[in-house]
Amino acid sequence: MVFSTPIFLYGFLPLMLAVYYLLPRPARNGWLVAGSYFFYGWGNPLYILLLLFSTLLDFVCALFMPGAGARTRRILLLSSLLGNLGLLAFFKYSGFLARAAHDLAGIPGSETLTWLGAIALPLGISFYTLQSLSYTMDVYRDEIHPTRRFVDFAAYVAFFPQLVAGPIVRYSQLAADLRNRRESRRQFADGMGVFIIGLAKKLLLANPCGVLADQAFGAAGPDVPSAWIGLFAYSFQIYFDFSGYSEMAIGLGMMFGFTLPANFHAPYRATSLRDFWRRWHITLGSWVRDYLYFPLGGSRAGRWRTAVNLILVMVLVGLWHGAAWQFLIWGGLHGLLLAAERLARPLGLGRHLPTVLRAALTFLVVTLTWVVFRADSPVEAWHYYAALVGGLDPGGPAWWTRQLVMNWESFALLLLAALVTWGGHSPTRFVTGASRGKWVLLTILLWICLVAMGAQSGNPFLYYFF
Repeated sequence: MVFSTPIFLYGFLPLMLAVYYLLPRPARNGWLVAGSYFFYGWGNPLYILLLLFSTLLDFVCALFMPGAGARTRRILLLSSLLGNLGLLAFFKYSGFLARAAHDLAGIPGSETLTWLGAIALPLGISFYTLQSLSYTMDVYRDEIHPTRRFVDFAAYVAFFPQLVAGPIVRYSQLAADLRNRRESRRQFADGMGVFIIGLAKKLLLANPCGVLADQAFGAAGPDVPSAWIGLFAYSFQIYFDFSGYSEMAIGLGMMFGFTLPANFHAPYRATSLRDFWRRWHITLGSWVRDYLYFPLGGSRAGRWRTAVNLILVMVLVGLWHGAAWQFLIWGGLHGLLLAAERLARPLGLGRHLPTVLRAALTFLVVTLTWVVFRADSPVEAWHYYAALVGGLDPGGPAWWTRQLVMNWESFALLLLAALVTWGGHSPTRFVTGASRGKWVLLTILLWICLVAMGAQSGNPFLYYFF
């Protein structure tokens, strides 16, 4: 089930809200769990068993940690790690590892395991395993106390607005809301506004940009303007698609009385790669920093060890996005660039450049790395890079002019996306205490979204597949 579909907007969501507000407060978390499990099992009910297993495992492991001896605590933590990461490894990486063992190492018998690649990836498993695992690690570190209410913990893990694609929430961030939240009309209205803006990003910007990107990346040999149009279109598509989902999740959470953390902060305004990763997928970055980067030593072990840690962590981030070589390469590229940026910091390179220029250069670098992320293989990525520079025939001025005129609609869409990207405000900031005029605009925007939804067929979020 997808937020931007009629079945969700006209059926599931109104029913969830109506029953939720009719129930007494003690029963509302239970209703959220039931509705969230139904939401998750809509495509394949068997996946509910995986979600339930991960939830039960971490709830029990964390419950017995306080007061236990050091050895027992380590065993409980290890059980949580093996259980969650084992699920993730089997469903997401077993096929990739089998193919790699066969193609690269030639390990005898590995070819018989390539069938593992045909196993469907359960929706959201990359997100809820990290979220649930963070709970047991925080309890192990004595940073939080475990809850004794299973229904509260199940609601935390399975909360349907952020279950499939985040934001990745820590238990400490929702603990107070799970126990004693107080919904209000203002919060509900603000949540509706944030949801509408996220819906508009998905239907009116991400999906049309996705059409351009698919045309360019699917072409056998796109010309130079088409290749660049497709690349910028994909850069905007993945941003509006994912940030739109996150804002819809945050808005839905507000409707139910929850405050979910922000997941994006104008990432394409970043003035460095380090700044970009502080703004893009903020909750994943926070998780990686606290549970991977810091345990590896972070930046405390010298410049070169820090560089190695950055590369290693970003390779793992790439692998988290997908079990394929192109994701490893994409993560490695970002790791190398971050490491180089870190090592060059004492030299002050680029420090005196205008902010606008530094932001433009950062955006260009990030956009160029999206080629590897979007391509179906490293070879396809290489061919696309060749298309960006024209291969052996870049064409003359007249040819370029003709191409630009023919693609004016594409340029208009990219211009609109750019204006929203660099000229817009935070959705939460926009709708908080919104005036009557703003609500008129939001109502019109919602109507346009509903019309667009009826005209579009099948619009799953990109991060549903990661």
